[in-house]
Amino acid sequence: MLRKALIAGVSLVALASAAIAQESAPRQFDAVLKAHAELPAQSFTPAPADAPAYFNLSGRFTNGPKTEALYSIFDAKTGESRPYAGQAIQGFSGIRSLGDDRFLVLTDNGFGSKLTSTDSLLMFHELKLDWTNGRVGVEKTTFLKDPNRVVPFRIVNEATSERYLTGSDFDIESIQPVGDTYWLGDEFGPWLINVAADGTVLKVVATKVGDVDYKSPDNQTVVTPNPGTPLAGVNTQRSGGYEGMAQSADGKTLYPLLEKTFFDEKTGAMELVDGKPAIRMLEFHIDTASWGDTLRYYPLDDAANSIGDFNMIDGHRALIIERDQGAGGSWADKPAKLKRIYLVDLEKVDANGVLEKLAYIDLLAIKDPNGVAPRGTENGIFTFPFETIEDVDLVDPTTIVVANDNNYPYSVGRQQGRADDNEFMLLDVADFLKAE
Repeated sequence: MLRKALIAGVSLVALASAAIAQESAPRQFDAVLKAHAELPAQSFTPAPADAPAYFNLSGRFTNGPKTEALYSIFDAKTGESRPYAGQAIQGFSGIRSLGDDRFLVLTDNGFGSKLTSTDSLLMFHELKLDWTNGRVGVEKTTFLKDPNRVVPFRIVNEATSERYLTGSDFDIESIQPVGDTYWLGDEFGPWLINVAADGTVLKVVATKVGDVDYKSPDNQTVVTPNPGTPLAGVNTQRSGGYEGMAQSADGKTLYPLLEKTFFDEKTGAMELVDGKPAIRMLEFHIDTASWGDTLRYYPLDDAANSIGDFNMIDGHRALIIERDQGAGGSWADKPAKLKRIYLVDLEKVDANGVLEKLAYIDLLAIKDPNGVAPRGTENGIFTFPFETIEDVDLVDPTTIVVANDNNYPYSVGRQQGRADDNEFMLLDVADFLKAE
């Protein structure tokens, strides 16, 4: 009798624990496709007239040895040929809604790494979207430059007068307009970069918070060691710097968010918080150009996941994209499994500073009852199966904009054998945005 009572008691405790876990799990909400637009993969812009003629060609380092012959490298995976005439506009790794169907977007660093992107110029754009016809117009392009020699390390265009910046200098992944300037988050340092409206660099801020000096293997101050020697001072993963960076409602604070987990440079161990993988969110005070003391953590569903973008929707709640590394459907070698947008509240953290995930929408299960999407909808469900979905922002009280970074010319997520376009969508998520 006692044994049965103990078993029953244990079972009740287990059921109660399961119920608590169920109650604390983020709730899934529906997302309905309202509009869709595409910028074709093959979208280019001329280099600035005062840039070196070298930049009239791009992508010459994407196949190992330098290749100067136009369109001489054929990629059977995507059907693309390179190098290209001009500068590739895509893919977009940060977005802010400007109202009236206009958006500020940030072009990624180029062709995937420092070594392959020395002929890729850094830029951001103002877009005008024609949702009715599914088209994307580029109204204005601004190239980054450092004529006043503010950047604290050697750049590709060191000896030129305008000193245009390239994807070998910075890997810019997030953008926030602040007054008449823009703040950019970088992955190589990770650095914060403040630029004027014309793209001129005003400040470059290293990430040293208290006694922690954040550095990735691509940080320009890191020296490659001899074989067998640890890479001292490196604690941020390659391509793991500032992928997302939100701005407070009062415009005074930035919240740079690493893309991947932090590592202990002494032990080489991945940082765990509450025994789970989580990534660091810092605070930066714009008026004093200084780092704050508050450290928050965004908990990942899986240690191999990354975040894609991060923007506030009110004074304390925010949207964060979390994604796995897969892309495509059943035909792909590594199909997309998890592509979500989570709602978090910066005021709701546990004792260790870990954010609570309040709710989410599934980007692999978007409702499209009216057949809005030109492709990608089956049985009324539209999927967004791209490897890097790196753009989300609030458009109005019931609507968000979401877009992919197509990693041009490498990513194939929408259709086998074809390089991905840059797709934009408006999602009706009224109930999701009300979650507390």
